[in-house]
Amino acid sequence: MSQNTLFIKHKALPGKRDEVRRAWEAHLMPSIEARQAHDAYFYCYDDADPDTIRVFQRYADGVDPQAFMQGPAYDAYVTAVSPLLAHPPEIHAATVAWAKGTPATETP
Repeated sequence: MSQNTLFIKHKALPGKRDEVRRAWEAHLMPSIEARQAHDAYFYCYDDADPDTIRVFQRYADGVDPQAFMQGPAYDAYVTAVSPLLAHPPEIHAATVAWAKGTPATETP
């Protein structure tokens, strides 16, 4: 298994979190639902900060997460959401070492 994941933090301008979500729903959600590349996707509101959104994306085995961020839907989302954010999203990539419900992986 070589599943890749992304952890993304969006910091909206004060009071703009719902507008960020609407931009995500308009531009990215349809693409995410239609693609087989994501086998898990969680769009979450941070319980401790009313202006923060945290996203977890897990990609199917062997899929490159960067490919998703190079399409027209993502470009349209960035254009729509950039004026609503306090700063660019923080994106952290990770490789799944273990996940409940999946076969055991080899340790490096």
